[in-house]
Amino acid sequence: MGVNNFLKLPEHLPEMKELFEEVLSDDNVTVERIISTGQKSEEGCWMSQNRNEWVLLLQGKSQIEFQNNTAIYLNPGDYLLIPSNTKHRVVYTSKEPPCIWLAIHYKN
Repeated sequence: MGVNNFLKLPEHLPEMKELFEEVLSDDNVTVERIISTGQKSEEGCWMSQNRNEWVLLLQGKSQIEFQNNTAIYLNPGDYLLIPSNTKHRVVYTSKEPPCIWLAIHYKN
């Protein structure tokens, strides 16, 4: 049975909280839907993961910045590969429309 990523969106998210919904997971890969409504990383706070992350922005607009001062602007349909252990942060996510992401985390 198929599922539509644009259906069953929450009417309101708690202030400053993103919604992470696991679609599927096993030892090697995790797929999740993320809904952002204006959230961003705290100033000076860098994220890094031990798995690669491929993200596809389905709706909204976003900006991701890497520690080497490279900024990537994402619009609907844009995708980005963030290699494991790469320091990055979210600089911007749109509130209207909310950002709907599909993220795939995987090991090499």
